[in-house]
Amino acid sequence: MAGLVLLFAACSKESEDMVNDAQMEVAVAPVKVHVSGFSVSQEDFPTTRTAQNLADYTGVKAVTLAFYNGSTEVLKHEQVRGALEEGETFGEFECSLPMGSYTLVVIARGQGEGDVFTLTGPTEAAYTSDHSRETFAYTQVVDINSTSAVDISATLNRVVAKLEVHSSDGRAANVTNVRMTFAAGGKAFNPTSGLATANTGFVNTVPISAAVGSTSNSVSYLFLATDEQDIDVTIETLDGDLLEDRSERALQA
Repeated sequence: MAGLVLLFAACSKESEDMVNDAQMEVAVAPVKVHVSGFSVSQEDFPTTRTAQNLADYTGVKAVTLAFYNGSTEVLKHEQVRGALEEGETFGEFECSLPMGSYTLVVIARGQGEGDVFTLTGPTEAAYTSDHSRETFAYTQVVDINSTSAVDISATLNRVVAKLEVHSSDGRAANVTNVRMTFAAGGKAFNPTSGLATANTGFVNTVPISAAVGSTSNSVSYLFLATDEQDIDVTIETLDGDLLEDRSERALQA
């Protein structure tokens, strides 16, 4: 467009006005994206043994949709279950895009208090807070070459691994948390490949909700660097005093 301005700079005032008006009129196409459900290519999690509709699966609390032109973000919108804007349906998106070629990215995920999730491109996404969550992803190249309506159905793929730790003994009164230390894998991933973008491992500490004397179940989610990966995991039970000691040491450091 800068080239057009320079080309017509010496023309008459009337021609200049016509060029400016043309620049302001950008043809767009209406685009609808339906996040229709899940497709799982490897062993299913126990809660999703068959394909499920997004609206029916309560493990997904938020859906983020974005369009990118190369690495440039053109549009992004997030829906949170139970906090939809007026007229919205969970998993249904409507927008308008100008002519061009785009990469569509859809991320559906669980969400807990204090979670921070970032999507910065077709190959970069991450949980930057304490925990990663169950995660599904979809990417597709979308070409807009006319003003005709575009309708897209996005079937999501699970891209995260899950570790469940089941206790064999009842919970002791002073045990409040389980700490799982992963020697590899990570909380950042590539939405296009579904693989981890960092393979340095991380520490995930989760509270135990089971009553004293009851067995418990603690869960961690992580992204693998390959479709199948061997990872050393250290599992520890912690009491409140130990957690406070670690926090104090962190503050002093």
